[in-house]
Amino acid sequence: MSDGYTFEQRRALALAILTKGERLTRKSGSFLGQLIVDPTPMTTAQQDWFTVLSERAGLTEGEVE
Repeated sequence: MSDGYTFEQRRALALAILTKGERLTRKSGSFLGQLIVDPTPMTTAQQDWFTVLSERAGLTEGEVE
């Protein structure tokens, strides 16, 4: 199952969201940290949450590279 991101793209976006640090809970910070180190493809639920966190931070994958 592919989540639409390469591991490097997902890592860069997760790091950018963490760096921005706006409206992050402990749980969302932990989730983003997991994405930075774990190359396992995301589940559909994780993809949805990652999209929400990206939108809240005002970031998309294309803006990060």
